[in-house]
Amino acid sequence: MQSNTYDFIVVGSGSAGGVLANRLSENGKYTVLCLEAGVKGAKYIWTRPPLGVVFLVDNPAVDWRYESEPDPTHANRRIAAPRGKLLGGSSAINAIVYNRGQKLDYDTWSQLGCTGWSYKEVLPYLKKIESTEIGSDEYRGRNGPVKVTESKKLSSFFDYFIKSAQATGIPYNPDYSGKSQEGVAMAQLTGYRGERHSTATQYLEPARKRKNLTILTGAEATTLILDGKRCVGLRFQRNDVMREVRATREVIVSAGAANTPKLLELSGIGNPDILRQHGIQVVHELKGVGENLRDHYAAIMKWRFNQPGISLARKGHGWRLGIEILRWVFLRKGLIAQGHGSMRVFARSYPELKEPDVMMVVSPYIIDIKTGKSRRMSDIEGFMMYTHVQRTESTGSIHIRSADPFAPPAIRYRFLDTEYDRKTAVAAVRRARDIARAAPMRDFIAEEIAPGPKVESDEDILDYIRKSGQITQHMVGTCRMGQDAMSVVDERLRVHGIIGLRVADASIMPTIISGNTSVPCMMIGEKCADMVLADAAHPVTAREQSAPRRESECADS
Repeated sequence: MQSNTYDFIVVGSGSAGGVLANRLSENGKYTVLCLEAGVKGAKYIWTRPPLGVVFLVDNPAVDWRYESEPDPTHANRRIAAPRGKLLGGSSAINAIVYNRGQKLDYDTWSQLGCTGWSYKEVLPYLKKIESTEIGSDEYRGRNGPVKVTESKKLSSFFDYFIKSAQATGIPYNPDYSGKSQEGVAMAQLTGYRGERHSTATQYLEPARKRKNLTILTGAEATTLILDGKRCVGLRFQRNDVMREVRATREVIVSAGAANTPKLLELSGIGNPDILRQHGIQVVHELKGVGENLRDHYAAIMKWRFNQPGISLARKGHGWRLGIEILRWVFLRKGLIAQGHGSMRVFARSYPELKEPDVMMVVSPYIIDIKTGKSRRMSDIEGFMMYTHVQRTESTGSIHIRSADPFAPPAIRYRFLDTEYDRKTAVAAVRRARDIARAAPMRDFIAEEIAPGPKVESDEDILDYIRKSGQITQHMVGTCRMGQDAMSVVDERLRVHGIIGLRVADASIMPTIISGNTSVPCMMIGEKCADMVLADAAHPVTAREQSAPRRESECADS
């Protein structure tokens, strides 16, 4: 065993962890260790071009390649659940779409009893992340580390689509991260001059020369070290050697919604029944660990055009692809400079709703998904949409499958488990069809390829989604924030009943965000860093931290 001591240990370098490592080491007062299980760094070749995402997903060099357990209600399919395994975590392999979600999301957290997490209170942190020319100063940041730009209209498709969406009553929205999310818009991207911005490039690279910050890649955490009810460090494996590090102040787990509950359970924190089933000694009972799993589950819809030139399909093949590669290499422009899903629609499933409850991810080409994992551009001249419910109610779980720290967790989704989710999922498909059937789009469409015109009834649409739906990789909620018996962390992200241990990543979200989750996770990292530093300056007593939970607050809705 090799042993070292730091003030703070951050487990994970992703959307939250990378931010934490930077901010906790920024003032130079504290020593910080950031551990990343992956071995690839910020300059890994496919992380730089935004469209490199097609070479990142299902790539064992940078993706955990998790899959869900077979679900008998969804044709016994295993659903691919990509998770970033490299510096920057999933922020380094995602589609670089910038999306905060809605004011409603954060106000809901606050109304559930999670004080300090209302939209008004998190907005300064959202602004702190970004530097953009989009929108107004009231809502947007101008001086943050992550550049936010807008997708370019690379073909006539985009204007046709916008006009058709408007014809169905969906307004054009120049800033869906501003006052209102509703509308059709070009996607906002966490990238600049044709290159991805991740926490690896924008938070860790600028900080890595600090003497008080140590970043270790290829370091997979296996267990937390607990002294009674205090976390004092953790064990990890690197280069086939088991090592041990100590934290004089805190350990912050930012391993993501899949691996954070796994690490807690391996350390004896969780549901006693599950821990005993796998021969793990119960150190601290928290039945909510691994529960409340939510994600966005999308129907994949495809249309074929009746003429060439509207789709971007030709740019993805042959000599035209070669030209696009050269355009990116020398100019940082073109197809490869944009992420997948370059347009967004945020719509209400029914007119009487106050806020959008449906999101559509729109691409001017068709992606073929092989075995639910690898993705390649089809040569069919057409376009596709992922349509999904924004605020899903159905919840699943993620738990260890054994005491082996290197075994993948068991992911059990429960999609379309509530009447609301089923009703809204069907409405999302119908809203997408409304746009495709409106002028001018309808004049250019030869046929609906998927789900196809024969899939029309509510039951047939649901059956199609169950048999072919895919997640949009927004896994959240498995160590949720709150004060009731099923919560795992309090509003300051401290693990209930354990001193010196926090969680800061997508797992703490009580409910799912109305959109992509990477930027909200960066916000969680920024806010957590402020809370950790404030508590370091004015230490919280063990008695205060271990205060009894109020059973009625922050209950799952």
